[in-house]
Amino acid sequence: MVRLILIRHGETLWNEEDRCQGFSDIELNSKGREQAQLLALALKEEPFKAIYSSPLKRAYETARVISQFHNLNVEVDVDLKELNMGRMEGLTVKELLARYPDFMREWAHRPAALVLPEGESLAQLQERAWQAIERIYKAHPGETVGVVAHHFTILTLICKAIHLELSHFRRLRQDIASKTLLEVGERGSVLTCLNDTHHLREGEGVKAKG
Repeated sequence: MVRLILIRHGETLWNEEDRCQGFSDIELNSKGREQAQLLALALKEEPFKAIYSSPLKRAYETARVISQFHNLNVEVDVDLKELNMGRMEGLTVKELLARYPDFMREWAHRPAALVLPEGESLAQLQERAWQAIERIYKAHPGETVGVVAHHFTILTLICKAIHLELSHFRRLRQDIASKTLLEVGERGSVLTCLNDTHHLREGEGVKAKG
């Protein structure tokens, strides 16, 4: 078994503006850097043997901040990148509804059946991301590993782990700068914690008092 802590990166300007990021390499904004610090503090007692990250700046920067408490180098795995959103990258939800109304109607009802224009499907993302998890599982039996990735990447991994159809991914939630605990073993996977953001609320409380 490997104990995985799946971590969604901190906020970016495009998150703030509600834009599709996908493969676009957007760095953390000031709030995102604060969130990364709060994540790092929340995770500093975890016995990480390795920390893996998507190569995209928003994830890698988050991973670097977390790694400073553990004296570890961040291992980059390209298969942990976000869903390739193709022509939709950089667009706001409002712009998507205006430019791709038919696609957006279909996305609302049967997302697992669609491929984003010049991008990926959820199934394609899940397949490559799970390959990364399998490599981590083989390299770190019995260990705790941090994995810093993205919204759709983590959601599709959870779906795979708990045998939830991709068409139902919206039953799960994965907020910015959240952490999720997943145990992966030969007999299957166990989701023991989903979308934990207590560290962010506690951080806001400290800031308000100080």
